[in-house]
This record gives sequence, C-alpha cells and structure tokens, in this order.
Amino acid sequence: MEPILITTLPDAGNREQGLETVPIPLTAADRRRVRRLLTAPDGQAFYLALPTGTVLRPGTVLWAGGGKAYMVTAAEEDLLRVRPRTLREAAQVGHLLGNLHRDIVAEGRFIYALWDEGLYHRLRQKGFAVERVQGPFVGNAPGEHAH
Repeated sequence: MEPILITTLPDAGNREQGLETVPIPLTAADRRRVRRLLTAPDGQAFYLALPTGTVLRPGTVLWAGGGKAYMVTAAEEDLLRVRPRTLREAAQVGHLLGNLHRDIVAEGRFIYALWDEGLYHRLRQKGFAVERVQGPFVGNAPGEHAH
C-alpha cells in the first residue's frame, strides 16, 4: 500500500457513515509524535506531518477513505494504579502527582498515572496502596499537563 500523507485531520462533522473502523493503538507519548511514519495494523502507512502542538486523542480519525476510517485508540501500557483508602489519601496522592506534573485519570476508586519506577517506590514508602498494571491511559503524556 502506498503511504498516505496527512497534514491536517479530517473534520469530525463531515465523517462518512458505515465505514469500517481500523483502530490504531498509540501510547500517551506516541499520541504527541505527529511528524513520523505510522503504520496501521492492516498495513496502511501514513506520513504524519501535522502542525506542532497537535495531540492525537483517542477517537481521533486520522484518515477516512476506501471504505475505512483509521482511528486513534489508547494502547495498553504500564500504569501506576493507586487505591486511596480515604479522601485524605486521595488528596495526598493528587497533591504529590500534581507537584510532579504527572497527569492522572481518576476512575472509580482508583487513580492512574503512567508507570514510573521511582514514583512507585515513593508512593509505597508513604504507605499508599499502589501497584503496576497494564491498561490504556487516556490522560496526557508527560510534558502535556495542564493547570
């Protein structure tokens, strides 16, 4: 298959209906890399040449055509999963991770962040219930935090 050059993302409002969706799993860090060669699981290659600052969010369609829509999804990656036992612990974990400019995803009774060995040991040392798990991270990659 000939690589397809992508310099802009298609308008979400003008999407064709009934297209086969081809998921392209990307890690949080990879969703920031918008100038590179990317190959979809079906072998279709894309030359990404998107504007600086573009972030590919899960659900973003990169390209649609030929009966297919190529959509960004969150890939499985190593995560820290903290289960605060109290509201106070949740605030302490949020404060610690926020001071380190780590993005989090709060889901149910858990707080997720991208895996970091040193951070894991720091959280354990402070007595938090923390473990390493695999899963999709839909938060921001390092360097992409917001206040």
